[in-house]
Amino acid sequence: MNPSTALASVLVDELVRGGVRDVVLSPGSRSAPLAYALLAAERDGRVRLHVRVDERSAGFLALGLAKGSGRPVPVVTTSGTAVANLHPAVLEAHHAAVPLLVLSADRPHELRGTGANQTTQQPGIFGAAVRWSFDLPAPVARPGLGPFWRSTICRALAAATGAVGPQPGPVHLDVCFREPLVPDPDDTGAPWPDSLDGRADGAPWVRVDATARTSVTPIEEVARTLVVIGSASDPSVATDAVGWAQERGHPLIAEPFGLARVREAALPHGPLLLTATDWVDAHAPERVVVVGRITLSRAVGALLRRPGLRVEVVSEGGAWPDPSHVVSAVHAGDALRAPADHASVDRAAGSRWADEWASAASALAAALEEAPAAWPSGLAVATALGAALPELAVLVVGSSNPVRDLDLAVATSVAADVLANRGLAGIDGIVSTAAGVALARSGEPVYAVMGDLTFLHDANGLLVGPEEPRPDLTVVVVNDDGGGIFTTLEPGAPERADGFERVFGTPTGTDLAALCAAHGVPHVLAGSADELAAAVELLPDGLRVVEVRVDRATHRQAHADLRSLAARTLAR
Repeated sequence: MNPSTALASVLVDELVRGGVRDVVLSPGSRSAPLAYALLAAERDGRVRLHVRVDERSAGFLALGLAKGSGRPVPVVTTSGTAVANLHPAVLEAHHAAVPLLVLSADRPHELRGTGANQTTQQPGIFGAAVRWSFDLPAPVARPGLGPFWRSTICRALAAATGAVGPQPGPVHLDVCFREPLVPDPDDTGAPWPDSLDGRADGAPWVRVDATARTSVTPIEEVARTLVVIGSASDPSVATDAVGWAQERGHPLIAEPFGLARVREAALPHGPLLLTATDWVDAHAPERVVVVGRITLSRAVGALLRRPGLRVEVVSEGGAWPDPSHVVSAVHAGDALRAPADHASVDRAAGSRWADEWASAASALAAALEEAPAAWPSGLAVATALGAALPELAVLVVGSSNPVRDLDLAVATSVAADVLANRGLAGIDGIVSTAAGVALARSGEPVYAVMGDLTFLHDANGLLVGPEEPRPDLTVVVVNDDGGGIFTTLEPGAPERADGFERVFGTPTGTDLAALCAAHGVPHVLAGSADELAAAVELLPDGLRVVEVRVDRATHRQAHADLRSLAARTLAR
């Protein structure tokens, strides 16, 4: 067995022992030892291999697999620019606390800085975005390396899963290989100097138990408390927040992410309610407790900046979100499980105040039901999608307008579980992320909704080879031919129309049906709410695209009309 084969075989074996079940590979020469080891592991039924030719799509596929399964997922690349193409996925995993493991193949140390082909400084390439990184030198045939290699994988997995740190996240293992990069022909290689076997019982080389918190300070009881749940990397934290709020009778506002029971426990159209600033002024909370990161609603951000408001956050790790620098207290997630001390607050006053918030939200929901958004529009698509998705659906939401339309137009939860790349809220890699979620959630109906630019930004996510596991995924593309989000922001104001189309609107005129046909992906054009519902009600079977065309010139006024409706309704 040559050294490169030995190293790759041990690394893959220890990954499987550590709980890895899916691995994404982008082909390359320097990574050939890992490719052969992964192929052998797949043939033995120990791992499921996914091959993608585009490294950026591969990174986001791994991200989606990790999001959907909760397990660490490695992505393997060759050397050079291939590694750099993973940077967007690594950044998203860093900010969203997703256990992504980068295994980048590299030239041996003696070739660095020499001008050797496809050789660059790969160690440290991701900077502070990784929880842990290690530069594994090219192997030589000598005793004692097996334990070193295995313990290195255990360290990487422990860092990725958060077992030795405050939060899960990406790690980077740069693995150097020398030629030969392919396995020796049968029985021709020299025997390895000692045993490379792992633990006899099949366990990881190192078992790492997460550090337990010894004591937690309960959150103080404050009667007029509003709870706001944003994008939480750990679904259990959001669920605990719901229980904490309900036990105390606090009203709750939730962004449209996570499990259905979170959104369903929240006030209907809560973020839209906050846009009625006169009503909020008259019913202001004394305190807001924020759980997760608020990444979507400007109205929520404005609420947190109210003078005199007490803002506290529940942290999922060592850091806490506070972009406006208004937070006065940070609580551990375990504090949400503490029992309420009802004797310490005026329950009657708090209950009356909470009832006023609930009544306002109910009135707003009724008003929106009487005045539904006109078709075709992003808001109408969101409403139709919420009504048509199967009960147990999983929905992956792209950034920009579609997620905001869901937040504003849908009263409760749009799906059983809503996932999104809100770490950095970028539009890159969403098709691949959704494919990864679908592959991880096999047996559950998985859908995605995104704008046309988001879809085009990851068109290579449609590239799935004939021998690869294919996701059962329906992708709904809200096609407004360009950057519709900008029409709702400051650049979209009528007085700034000059030059808007060139630098913000950016129409492409792409024929999505032709693009899908080129990739062998079925495409459906839905021209009405009924046609969209019919397309969505067909359970995903393979990869399919449903296109809905809307006029992005309508976005700004449609959102303004919603805010006006909220203000009128709550002024009564």
